[in-house]
Amino acid sequence: MTTTSPLSTATDQQAAGAHDHHDVRMFGLATFLVADGMTFAGFFAAYLTFRAVNPLPEGSSYELELLLPTINTVLLLVSSFTFHRAGRECRANRLAACRNWLLITVALGVAFLAGQMVEYFTLPFGLTDNLFASTFYALTGFHGLHVTLGAICIAIVALQTRSGGRITADNHFGLEAAELYWHFVDGIWVVLYGIIYLL
Repeated sequence: MTTTSPLSTATDQQAAGAHDHHDVRMFGLATFLVADGMTFAGFFAAYLTFRAVNPLPEGSSYELELLLPTINTVLLLVSSFTFHRAGRECRANRLAACRNWLLITVALGVAFLAGQMVEYFTLPFGLTDNLFASTFYALTGFHGLHVTLGAICIAIVALQTRSGGRITADNHFGLEAAELYWHFVDGIWVVLYGIIYLL
């Protein structure tokens, strides 16, 4: 007959409680991202509607340059890979390598934002020219805000991977949450790129 020590039982209960707490937090984050995705869906619907029904002045055009947005798309797709690599390094307890991949991800996010600013300064229309232009700036700017917040969060997580920090191989909720958010932002951009620049 085997017996279970009170210490072992308490440890198991603590582990189960920590796992449940982790699941609750991830569910909360997923719920937030679904709601945020619905906001983007509203922007997409408004953009397509205004483009279809709002006539532009003669001689103006909806044509957008593809080079910068395509480069930005590549940057974000690569950043998803680098973030995924950072997560693998963290779970393997290689925190220094994890931090390096996180910093590369931040750099790619900043490069994306720089490319977006260059595009804004070279567009043939301004924020208040018409409903199409206003919706374009609102949609891309709202996404740019998400990239900015994501890059800040990733930089904070990178700092937390230092020795004695909050991110470890056994406790990395902050990294998981930031990674899920970043993949969401990247996915939204792929949809945005297809609707605005390719349609």
